[in-house]
Amino acid sequence: MSIAVLVADDQSMVRAGFRLLLTGEDGIEVVAEAANGNEAVAKAARFHPTVVLMDIRMPELDGLRAAEEIISDPDLESAVVMLTTFDTGPYVYEALRIGASGFLLKDAPAARLLDAVRVAAEGDALITPSVTRRLIEQFARAAQPRPGTTPAALGELTERELQVLRLVARGLSNAEIARDLVLGENTVKTHVAHLLAKLDLRDRVQAVVLAYETGLVAPELTPARSDPTATDQVD
Repeated sequence: MSIAVLVADDQSMVRAGFRLLLTGEDGIEVVAEAANGNEAVAKAARFHPTVVLMDIRMPELDGLRAAEEIISDPDLESAVVMLTTFDTGPYVYEALRIGASGFLLKDAPAARLLDAVRVAAEGDALITPSVTRRLIEQFARAAQPRPGTTPAALGELTERELQVLRLVARGLSNAEIARDLVLGENTVKTHVAHLLAKLDLRDRVQAVVLAYETGLVAPELTPARSDPTATDQVD
């Protein structure tokens, strides 16, 4: 089935560029455009896009609030990928807290944008590698354990699954986790899938948020090393 995309950005040239890029790909169709947050919410309700590409800074209704309305609409199953010119700031944390399925810089390579659309359409998440480690730093500064937020299911995780969750929260890719724990990468993928299912989480982005909010990972931990060749796709 074709992936229906709504492009929401207040700059017409940016929207035109995204439309040109996306419509040239098999299996992807741009069904609508929006120039502000209110229009994005209205057109999402009208066209039911598979994926919404949402500029984080929008007039009338900002991108975060527009994304939150779309994600929380029970009649929609649209995934939202946030787009921005900046890769730091508290809005990054908020975007992922509300359930965004990706976070990309506007100058990201075309291939990564296409990957983000396809991954989001499949119910996973993809974040620009240059953003990922900064996200962990942001969590360390902003996230504090909240009373009553520890899900009972956390106690159902095996010791190995807890190890994997802690490493996911530190920003390691599956390949890095496999090296650290001396496991096969497919085994790590299986552990990630199991812990997400047990915790009723959509993807590893939500797992990072939960790990910091519940205190499973201490905020003062230093983010792990980065592998510049690794992809930050949820597997």
